[in-house]
Amino acid sequence: MRQILQLQARLVTSPPPSEPVDPNLVAVKLICAAAARSNPRHAALIFSALPAPNLVVWNCLLRALVLHHLHPIALHHFRRLLAAGSPLPDEFTFTSIVKACAGLLARSDGEMVHALVLRRGFCNNLFINNSLVDMYFKFGRPNGARRLFDEMSERDVVSWNTLVSGYFSCGNIDMARKLFDLMPERSMVSWSIMIAGYARLRDLDAAREIFDQATERNVGCWNAMISGYVQNERFSEAIALFRRMLHLQAVQPNEVSLVSVLSACAHLGALDLGRWIDRYIERKAMGLSLFLGNALSDMYAKCGCIAEARAVFDRMTDRDVISWSIIITASAMHGHAEEAISAFHRMLDSGVKPNGITFMGILSACTHAGLVDAGLHYFDMMTEEFEIIPQVEHYGCVVDLLSRAGRLDKAEDMINSMKVAPNVIVWGALLGGCRIYKDVCRGERVVRSILELDPGHSGSYVYLSNIYARMGRLEEAAKFRLMMRENRVVKTPGCSWIEVDNMVHEFLMGDRTHPQSEKIYTRISALSSRMKLAGYVPNTSVVSQNIDEEEKENALAMHSEKLAVAFGLISSKDGTTIRVVKNLRVCDDCHEAMKVISKIVSREIVLRDRSRFHHFKEGQCSCNDYW
Repeated sequence: MRQILQLQARLVTSPPPSEPVDPNLVAVKLICAAAARSNPRHAALIFSALPAPNLVVWNCLLRALVLHHLHPIALHHFRRLLAAGSPLPDEFTFTSIVKACAGLLARSDGEMVHALVLRRGFCNNLFINNSLVDMYFKFGRPNGARRLFDEMSERDVVSWNTLVSGYFSCGNIDMARKLFDLMPERSMVSWSIMIAGYARLRDLDAAREIFDQATERNVGCWNAMISGYVQNERFSEAIALFRRMLHLQAVQPNEVSLVSVLSACAHLGALDLGRWIDRYIERKAMGLSLFLGNALSDMYAKCGCIAEARAVFDRMTDRDVISWSIIITASAMHGHAEEAISAFHRMLDSGVKPNGITFMGILSACTHAGLVDAGLHYFDMMTEEFEIIPQVEHYGCVVDLLSRAGRLDKAEDMINSMKVAPNVIVWGALLGGCRIYKDVCRGERVVRSILELDPGHSGSYVYLSNIYARMGRLEEAAKFRLMMRENRVVKTPGCSWIEVDNMVHEFLMGDRTHPQSEKIYTRISALSSRMKLAGYVPNTSVVSQNIDEEEKENALAMHSEKLAVAFGLISSKDGTTIRVVKNLRVCDDCHEAMKVISKIVSREIVLRDRSRFHHFKEGQCSCNDYW
């Protein structure tokens, strides 16, 4: 962009002396160049300097604005064109402005433009009609879109693709499939639309069927299927399909492929594959674009490699609010509150305006470090200085912050004064404080509020059952366990993942389906003996079942993260860091056990649970037991 500005300055200050330069021709080149470098506002500034722009320049500007989703500005310039009376809009003008109306969901403007199309005699123009069909679908008028399609004198594969995609967007899967089967010809885009449509509507079996039926597949088809798996949280299948894509070598992954797979790696903690993608980007000289850089930084952060995440951030030439939010949130998840706060203020100094996600990161950092006053300060800053309306997630974070610090009265007052209705997560944050500080009366009150919102909330039943059992109120404890059974309330099963030799292995509590289960349980048994010699005492209070102490100890030994760690120990070399991802909050017993295991085996264990990272090393945890 800097070179473009230099060229523009040269043209203005020292135009070529040989012959006069057509300003419209120069403007078209500059507008296209500025738009291609994501600077449409400079393109509009160039346009504004022209005394008499011709239609080519008008069309170039409208296309640049629509390409960058500046639809209101495009519509404003289109009205100026009409008011001027000359030049008259042509097919390129209408194609752009129909897209702007569709993007704005501006129904009256869209109908007005359609009327102008008819009046100007473009009713049989294929490109305009394709855009109009798409526009009417976006307006939620499938019948109007279909009527226009049926009246078209000429159709191409784009016309059919637009219709199929439109019916998917309306949720009419049957009609989309019927039209797909009727298509006289199909492009690879057609197959991609079908795969993405089924995936978006969570019918992955149908999406995979279409993918397997595709007569030819380009990178778009592969991306649609991989992305579909990721969007539906079937991360292992996304990674398996990506590996198959690499193995076939018929299609090379592009930026979209890598962003999707990096997201899957981040969720599963598949660090080895994520690192391979990092090297692949460098080897192919792809360049670290904004989207790819953000995805790579996020993957490292969620795999427990905060230093690598920051290194990627430092390598990026462009950074947006998402880039900064990733680093702030990553620092928070690792318990590095000072680094998160420092990054937040560096972001402000760089001129990037924070959004709601940024403040979630900074509030989370304060929560994990127990910085109550700082957290309340940033919450006030969000609402007063940046005028961001707090969402229920922000309130939940502040309630969690207050509850962990034992300020339960203030936490409950905040819930009662919220400007949005509190949800289960907000009440659950207060319930966590009640559990920590053994405030039974308040806990009973909070549970009633939770069960009013979600009668199937398993955590509430388990909380009260455990509390009553500890207090010796065994009949009431049994009553709540019975209520769980009668109401068919099922606890979310604990699930942990570990990557070994580029393969992600999944473990559930008590899992015996793994091919090396016998070795895993043998290692757990040996570990248990050594742990007890090191002073570890199983915390059987976290087991809610009414069973004897020995059975409770056995149940604790089979928690999913312990199985994953045991597998990591038997499958990797001494000294290798073990990285585990868990879908739930780590329980008190497993947290204590991980500290002891890290000491007796002289290994660092990095455990990512639902809310943060725990780095266990030499018998200590990075959270300082505050989580």
